[in-house]
Formats: sequence, C-alpha cells, structure tokens
Amino acid sequence: MPSPHTTPSQVGRTAEDPARGPANGDFLGHPKGLYVCFFTEMWERFSFYGMKALLLLYVLKYHLFGDDAGYDLLGAYGGLVYAVPVIGGLVADRWLGMRKAVVFGGSLLVLGHLGMAYEGHAAEVVDGVTVRDDFALQVFYLSLALIIMGVGFLKPNISTIVGRLYPENDPRRDSGFTLFAAGINVGAMFASLICAYLGETFGWKYGFGAAGIGMLAGLAMFLWGQKYLLGHAEPANPALLREKLGPVTREAAIYLGGIAGVLVVWQLIQRTWTVHGAMHLIAAGFAAWFVWFLVRHCDRVQRLQMLTLVALIVGVLLFYSLYEQTYGAWITYTDRLSTKNFFGQPGEHSGLPWAFWSLVLSPPLMIAALKASDRGRKPAAVAMVVALCVGIVVAIAHDVVLVPQTAGSLTFLGAFFLVVLAPLFSWLWPFLDRHKLNPSKPAKMAFALIASGLSFWPLLIGANAAASGELASVWWLVLAYLILEIGEICLLPIGMSAVTQLSVGRVVGLMMGAFWLATAYSEVLAAQFSKLASLQIPEGETLNFAEASAKYGELFGQMIGVGLATGLIALLLVPLLKRGMHGVK
Repeated sequence: MPSPHTTPSQVGRTAEDPARGPANGDFLGHPKGLYVCFFTEMWERFSFYGMKALLLLYVLKYHLFGDDAGYDLLGAYGGLVYAVPVIGGLVADRWLGMRKAVVFGGSLLVLGHLGMAYEGHAAEVVDGVTVRDDFALQVFYLSLALIIMGVGFLKPNISTIVGRLYPENDPRRDSGFTLFAAGINVGAMFASLICAYLGETFGWKYGFGAAGIGMLAGLAMFLWGQKYLLGHAEPANPALLREKLGPVTREAAIYLGGIAGVLVVWQLIQRTWTVHGAMHLIAAGFAAWFVWFLVRHCDRVQRLQMLTLVALIVGVLLFYSLYEQTYGAWITYTDRLSTKNFFGQPGEHSGLPWAFWSLVLSPPLMIAALKASDRGRKPAAVAMVVALCVGIVVAIAHDVVLVPQTAGSLTFLGAFFLVVLAPLFSWLWPFLDRHKLNPSKPAKMAFALIASGLSFWPLLIGANAAASGELASVWWLVLAYLILEIGEICLLPIGMSAVTQLSVGRVVGLMMGAFWLATAYSEVLAAQFSKLASLQIPEGETLNFAEASAKYGELFGQMIGVGLATGLIALLLVPLLKRGMHGVK
C-alpha cells in the first residue's frame, strides 16, 4: 500500500540546534532521528504485514471460515486500518503531539498482536455443523480492533516526525523519505519471511507472537531514541492537554476516546457488512460534498485542478483494488494451486529463518552505531551499518534458497521487488526529466493501471496449468509480482504529492483524508473481487483442481480486463488531465 512519505514540515529546527551537540548532529548525511524513525517504522510494518500475511489463511484453516467470510473480514480489516489514521493524524496535529500518539498507538499494537497469539481451540465440524471456540474468536476480534486503533495513532505520525527533522527546503528531505520508505519495505519483507513462515510451519501463535514482539521492539527503539528527535515530536501546545474536560484532562479524554474506539471497532469488525456499508456511504457523501464545493467555492482553474485530483485518486483506488488481492485471492491461489519453493524442495530445515536473527540484531547494531557517532567514532559507526546491511542481504538469500516457503511467506516478493526496483526508477525518472521525456502524473497512473492488469496474466497461465491436478510453477507468481511492483513504482510519485499540489488550499486536509479513505475503500473492493474465486470444499473432501482452476482463471481473466480497460481509458484522458493540472508537474 502507499507509504505515508509526504508530510509537510510545519516546524524547522528547535532552539537547541545552535548548540549542535552529538544528539542533534548528522549521521551518514541525515539527522540521527531519521534512523530512530526508520527502525520504529520497520518494526511496526514488520508486525503489521506479518499479521496480514497470516490473517486470511488463519481464519480459513483454523477457525474454518468460508472463503466469502474470510475475504469479507480481510476487506473490513484493511478498510478500517487505512481509514482510522485520518482521525489519528488530526488528533495528534491538534492536541496530542506525535510522540504521545506514537507511544499510545504502539502500545495498542503490542497488545493487539500479542492477543492474536491466543489460539483457543481449533474449529471442527461435528455432524455437518462447524463448531468454533467463541471465546477465542472474541479475543481475535478484540485483537484486530486494538491493531486497527493502534495503526490509526501511529501510522500518520511517525512520517510527520521525519518531515520535521529537516529544515524547510532542505535538499536532503526527499532522500530522507526514500530511506524511511526503505524501512517500510524491509519490515514488510522480513514480516513474510519470518511471521508467515513461523505461523504456517510451527503454529499460528508463533507467527502472531513474533509480530507482537516486533512491535514491542519498535516501541522500545522509539522511546530510547527520543533525544535524537530534538523535541519535534512534542505537542505544539502542552497546556491544551492539561485542560479539564469534565472530570478528566484533555489528554486522558483522548486516551479514553481511543479505548472507546477499540470497543466500537471490536463490534464492527464482527459485522463486516457494517464496515462495507459505511465505506459506500462515505464515498457517496464525499461525492455529494465534492460537487457542492466545486459549484459554490471554486473558480474555473481550481475546478479543473480539483477534478483532475479526483481522477488521480480514483486511479489510485482502482490500482490498489487490484493490488490488495495479493493478500486475498493471490494467497489462496498460491496455497491451493501453486508450488512454493524456487529451486526445488529444500533440505530439512527445523530452525528459525536467518532473517529472524538478522532482524533481532539490527536494533542493537543501530543503537551502537548512533552511540559511536555521538562519541566521534565515525569509522566504527559506519562499519556497524555496513555489517547490518550485509547481514540483511545474506539472511534473505539464505532463507529464499534454503528455507521452505509457504503461501504467506511468498508475499515477501512485493516488498522485495520494490526494494530492487526503487534505485533503478530513482535514477530513471530524473534521467527522463533531463531529456524532457518524464511521463506526467496522469500518464504514470495509466501505466500503473495497465501493469496491474497485466500482473494477473501469469497467474491466469498458472491457474490454467493447474487444471490437470499438477501444481503450477511458483515462477508465475514471481513474474506477477514483478509486473505489479513496476506498476506501483509508477504510481508512487503521484500519491499525496498530487493532493498538496492540486487541492484548493483550504481543503487540503480534507482531500488528504479523501485520499486515505480511497485507499481504505480499495481494500473493500479488493475483497469483493477476490470473492469471485471463492471455493466451498466440503469437510473430508479434497480440492477439485479443475473447479479451482476455472474459478481462479475467471477471476484473473476479469482482473486483466479491469486493469487494461481502466489503464487505456486513463491513457486516452492524459491530455485532458494534463490541461486540467494547469502547469502543475
């Protein structure tokens, strides 16, 4: 999903800066606080994507949900995870401050992920009726609610802190956010290789427990590194937090409101239709407001720019409606119809993946590097960072080749290709720009949509090949991820930068919220698309390969059509959308 890279800096350096002590010096060309945020976000994304890689398989295999119910739950969870940060960001900006919001959100996340490790009794079919452990299910739903609210408070604020570490117009800002985004992708990559592997190989509780421990490590890193954030994460007006709202302070009221939100989401997530219905109503409400605002409050140029912005947001929504099926239909396809290992069956492997040890050792190494930098021992600090990076590469190579893969662990391919392709495209866009060949934002959106459709083509080949009862090659999945991530790389320059550039000034915040709500809506749509491949496998019977092949083939064929059709329409609209941008690049 899109990363929260682009947050306008509202504050420059603090008054402490002239002293230029060790804590507020730079390391490897960037503020030291960037590395604190990098590892906090890396561990948070590790916990988030580790749980997400297991979620659908867990409810299908352990609690014996049907495919439709599993996809509905996945869509409701994903939708809420991307909708709630709109509220969490506003609360932090206005009152709570980023540090308190991140700590509160991180604490909820730790509780949620550790709660997911409680399994209870596996569901079973008795006389044709599925009997589930109701208490374990309630713990499961409450854990999801804690994670949703935790992400809501943490996700929008950690990236805001990164933006505030740099002075206005600092040329290092873009590369700083690029490095921060790498933390997201490294965390996502390790999440699949560790959490999904542990959960599917040794037991669900181990995968979910690893995600919880990861979030605890991220929270600890953030609390330890406060001195490197130079006060940029503190509330703008602490006095407001001490004001009384009835019997409690405003700060306590915010925390109580967050806990009340957990209880509300706990109920909503069990009734997925309420979440899906709310998303449809919000979309309809936004459309009505948008038409009213265009007519009553915009001049001609503003009207055209706002219409162009909404067209780009719709393109993002459509892209991620296809993309997010990687955690839905793509996972069940891989589990049911695909081989898992890249180079044949690996030898016997009973230990932990090397990625686990690499990730465990990375925070101590980074802490030691920052401390060495504080003491002026730059060569030692750099050597530690190099050792950290080499360890990550070696661990991934080992696990990909020698550790048996699972349907969930193979979701690492998305983050892997982003990490591999990002340097290439970081060079390509400026190169094309120098030669006046850099595609416009609307053109990049069209290319992304076409790529999203084409990514289903290898899966269609694989699904058809499995009709005979022989598993399809995992390399079709690899090719699908490669094409899909080329599309996402094309889409990344659009995102939130388009919101800040094209929106009318007084509604930038509202349009940013619309962007995130569109992302949330795409999760719901992705789940509905995935349901086209839902299968009903009666208890005691094996998978009917011919039926499964036909179901997945139908879905993948339709998604190819959706991606190509919307991409070609977007391509035809490029000249019109470029004119509507009125000079914005």
